[in-house]
Amino acid sequence: MNDPDERIRRMRELRDAKAIPHLQQYAPVWLVSETPLLKDDALQFNVVFYHPYYGWVSRRYRFDAFNNVLYHQGQTALSEDEALLKNTPKTRGAPLVELTYNWDEEKYGEDRYFGHLAYEVDDIYATCDRLMKMGITINRPPRDGNMAFIRSPDNISIELLQKGQAKAPEEPWASMGNTGHW
Repeated sequence: MNDPDERIRRMRELRDAKAIPHLQQYAPVWLVSETPLLKDDALQFNVVFYHPYYGWVSRRYRFDAFNNVLYHQGQTALSEDEALLKNTPKTRGAPLVELTYNWDEEKYGEDRYFGHLAYEVDDIYATCDRLMKMGITINRPPRDGNMAFIRSPDNISIELLQKGQAKAPEEPWASMGNTGHW
C-alpha cells in the first residue's frame, strides 16, 4: 500500500478500533490534533475530555499501526493552566489556541485544517523590523499600524496585532505591498 492517503485512512481505522473503546469511558472526547508519521507507520494525536478525577484533560497518544499498539504519552490537566490565565492581563481576552479538525474530505491546501495563530505585540513596527532583520518575510505588512502576518517555517499563518490602540501609519510599512500568502 504505497498511496499515502490510503495508508493514513487505514491507520485511522486501526487506531479508532483500538482507541475508541478505551476513550468511551470519558465520552465525549474531542480529537484536537493528529500527525501521521508515515515512515513509522504511526499516528500521533491529542484528545481533550472531562476526567472524573482531574477535570478537563489534554492527553497525548501514539498509535503504532504496524504493531497495533496504542501508547499513552502523557496528559495535562487543563485546570493547571487556569491559574496562569487568571493572572494574565486582559487585553483581547485570555490566551487561547483553538484547533479544529475538519473531518470532511475537502482539501484545505496549506491551511492544514485550521486558520492561523494570533499574538499581541507591544510595538508592531519594532517587531516586524526585528523579524525582517532575522530574514523572516512580512507577508502582510502593518500598513494600518495594527496588524501584520508572517508564516512559520511549516507555513502556518501568524497574525501579529498591536497591543492597545493602533499606531499611526508609518513608512516604510504604509506603502509596502503584500508578499506571498498570509
